[in-house]
Amino acid sequence: MTSISRRHAVKTLGIGTVAAPWVATGAWAQDVVKVGILHSLSGDMALSETSVVDAEKMAIDEINAAGGVLGRKVTPIVEDGASDWPIFAEKARKLVGRDKVPAVFGCMTSASRKAVLPVFEQLKGLLYYPTYYEGLEQSPNIFYTGAEASQQSIAACTWLMKHKGKTVYMVGSDYIWPRTTNKISRATIEKNGGRVLGEEYLPLGATNFTSIINKIKARRPDIILSTVVGGSNVAFFKQMLAAGIDKKKTTVLTLAMTEEEVSGVGAENAQGVLTCMSYFQSLDNPANKKFVAAFKAKYGAKRVVGDVMACGYNAVYLWKAGVEKAKSFDLDKVVAASAGLELDAPEGKVKVHGSNHHLWKHARIGEFGADGQVKLIFESPLIEPNPSATS
Repeated sequence: MTSISRRHAVKTLGIGTVAAPWVATGAWAQDVVKVGILHSLSGDMALSETSVVDAEKMAIDEINAAGGVLGRKVTPIVEDGASDWPIFAEKARKLVGRDKVPAVFGCMTSASRKAVLPVFEQLKGLLYYPTYYEGLEQSPNIFYTGAEASQQSIAACTWLMKHKGKTVYMVGSDYIWPRTTNKISRATIEKNGGRVLGEEYLPLGATNFTSIINKIKARRPDIILSTVVGGSNVAFFKQMLAAGIDKKKTTVLTLAMTEEEVSGVGAENAQGVLTCMSYFQSLDNPANKKFVAAFKAKYGAKRVVGDVMACGYNAVYLWKAGVEKAKSFDLDKVVAASAGLELDAPEGKVKVHGSNHHLWKHARIGEFGADGQVKLIFESPLIEPNPSATS
């Protein structure tokens, strides 16, 4: 983790510690509703997740400033999943079982989501999951506010095959999201006449990509498709640049790096890399300008925002809208009221699907510039979520 990210983690942990006396009392006034925030504030994934907490807490502060939810002040209980999947499950059990929160905003990796899913289903909790993911899941206890495969990896690979070449080398971190995403990506590549020359994985937190980069240079693919996540991105992109991989000759597209991670990777290492997300900080619309300005005013002018942060921010407002439409914090009533909800979000208009708990979203492809920001290259129409898609 970079020194900047460590400071963000300490800052977030500090706020969570301040909230602890509220938790310890065990008694909550009727004009307060507590919600959970569950992300990695330590460990390898803290580089990516601490800023999502900032965005979710900003949404809560904005909602409170506007009168709260059903007249109640929203108070977050912040828990650290510590980049450890059993700890995520333990903290989820605490939030839902002991603290009795009506909603939790949290998780980033699919491994952490899979770890907490049984807890939410068994204890009748409600999770808002903000991360783009592999799809192939639909739980009555989760709203998925990030993109699923048809809105990200399938869209990206289809575009790559049309515009950037036909041979691909895939590199990922070794857990469920990269492996499942690459399985779907491989099927999409082959469906569009392409060929995968190699598929490699390293453990979460790995920092030595020398062997993989040498294999890539030997095979000379048209495209490098990355599903490397977290702090490993720092090493991967620095080492590719040092090894002389020319992004003007070999297209590099990451499915797992936003503007926030680039602040740790270094803009000079990410320059020329393509990314596919639903949201970029550079999007030109009124809701996004307001979101970016508010975030910088709250946390500092040098801070940046990215896709998962925006989806976490959206999640809090979607929960608020569901509660207010239901006129209740009751899980079943909120779930029923949420179908069809629309939100004028920083990424543009999003809409909750009528039955599968995912959102209609745009797929966008852009290129990181020297300033770490993304120049938009391609934007799809709103895509209906299809979490069962495999190519």
